[in-house]
Amino acid sequence: MTGGDSYAPQSGDPSYRVVSYDLDLDYRVRTNRLEGKALIAAVATQPIRTVSLDLIGLRASRVRVDGDARTVFRQVQRALQVTLPRPLAVGESFSVEVAYAGSPAPRRSRWGTIGWEELTDGALVANQPTGAATWFPCNDRPADRARYRMRITTDREYAAVATGTRVAERTEGRRSVVEYVSDVPTATYLAAVQIGRYVRTELPSLDGAPVELWVPAPLRAASVRAFEKVAAMGAVFSRAFGAYPQPQYTLVVTADVLEIPLEAQGMGVFGANHLAADSERLVAHELAHQWFGNSVGISRWSDIWLNEGFACYAEWLWSEASGGPTAQECASAHEAVLRVEPQDLLLADPGPELMFDDRVYKRGALTLHALRGHLGDDRFFVLLRDWATRHRHGLVTGDDFRAIVREVDPAAVVLLSRWLDEPRLPPRARSRR
Repeated sequence: MTGGDSYAPQSGDPSYRVVSYDLDLDYRVRTNRLEGKALIAAVATQPIRTVSLDLIGLRASRVRVDGDARTVFRQVQRALQVTLPRPLAVGESFSVEVAYAGSPAPRRSRWGTIGWEELTDGALVANQPTGAATWFPCNDRPADRARYRMRITTDREYAAVATGTRVAERTEGRRSVVEYVSDVPTATYLAAVQIGRYVRTELPSLDGAPVELWVPAPLRAASVRAFEKVAAMGAVFSRAFGAYPQPQYTLVVTADVLEIPLEAQGMGVFGANHLAADSERLVAHELAHQWFGNSVGISRWSDIWLNEGFACYAEWLWSEASGGPTAQECASAHEAVLRVEPQDLLLADPGPELMFDDRVYKRGALTLHALRGHLGDDRFFVLLRDWATRHRHGLVTGDDFRAIVREVDPAAVVLLSRWLDEPRLPPRARSRR
């Protein structure tokens, strides 16, 4: 069975969709030992007799379909192949329970190492795009979003922070147990668990949503300063994109240095090296992903510009709103750089090797700025708010964006195509806001 996305054909199984994941995780930091139980509720999208769950580096010991102890399964390098007790028709529901264990580690991929990763003192999860299978069995494709419940047990001196809203926490001897629930449809690459010696601090709310900061105690003061503008950023983005779409925002700072910050559903993860003033644009970028990527979600990786181009443009909007360089100045500077770089990237379909190339980010933002110049501010920001509101917690493609642009101004679709469908950058506009 091949996956449903051409950029990651070995991940995911399009023959079913997941409704919910119920994960019970027990992690021991010192030995990097994870024991898990996953209960997956799903619905067949085509007639099926077998299903495949992505699972990498961990060993399944028991599998039950609808509680049936006679369930037959086979584990191969990247997946758990499960034979259903009976054939299922389209629309029929079923559940798969998996007990599994092992020493989780990131998987090697064309995009580097991704998934569960040990820190100097703790662990983090960096799933994008296909790393979720390193810590739980899943249908690892962007088009399959589900609800989550996670119960995480770990050593008492550590805090576990996960996707969703914390609904319970308790101590059992030398172990701590915390439970998180997310009813927001979440892609596997946006599910997360972060574990460290963190203390919690409440920050000013973001468009009415609570904001929590989890950080090692020695970094608390620097972290509070680094994120003091999050509420103001949220106000700017709410005006531009519509109401903040998540029930909360959780910020995690690791004691380790991270190459780049990471976004998860309702969460941003930063390294100790991201606390300086020059990282403010990164804070804005990760926050913007809560609208674009985490709420308005892509159903195929080829449309990654809808995530990264929008988040990059949000950096420029925040710069403009906070007294820094205007969006026009940011666009001019980045366009000048892009014009001397190779003109071989097709933004509408960059290919898996280039999907995280910086040109996708900057050219995506320039595409939006070109639309802004063509439409004018009033129509442009109505377009952005309508896009984010109409597709709140939904799945989109690049064709959907072309369609909404066509509704606003059919002539703008021609401009959009020049940016998306041709490798060479369009000629410089004479005048652009």
